[in-house]
Amino acid sequence: MSEPADRDNKAYPDAPRVAVGAVVVKDGRVLLVKRRDPPNAEQWAIPGGSVRLGESLREAAERELYEETGIRARAGAPIYIFDVVDRDPTGRTRYHYVIADLLAEYVSGELAPRDDAVDARWLGPQELDSVPVNATTRDLLRNRLNFGR
Repeated sequence: MSEPADRDNKAYPDAPRVAVGAVVVKDGRVLLVKRRDPPNAEQWAIPGGSVRLGESLREAAERELYEETGIRARAGAPIYIFDVVDRDPTGRTRYHYVIADLLAEYVSGELAPRDDAVDARWLGPQELDSVPVNATTRDLLRNRLNFGR
């Protein structure tokens, strides 16, 4: 029986995947992207993606940020670690990510959505309620960074 899969063959993995996010705050605004692909398609979240073999968390966060937004940043230490487990109606694990979000300092670049980001914006604290922000992203921003409180 063939398995359903997304465009990058990330669905139904045989082990959890390691991923990163780059949390960039500049001039009182946080950089968020609107996701194209599952899980969390159509939701706004921290830019990021999978860590490649041989790549450090910092290198992955900087690369993924640039690939999705055109923004260059210097990634620091992880500030938030969580997992995403998505099961299909039969209970099989469709997606399983262990994600480390790293605080990153803006260096340069003009914001433009690319890769799997269908949109990208710098959002102020008051704007968080105006877009469908991923629940984990909202928790990170409000409860860990006191952003939007």
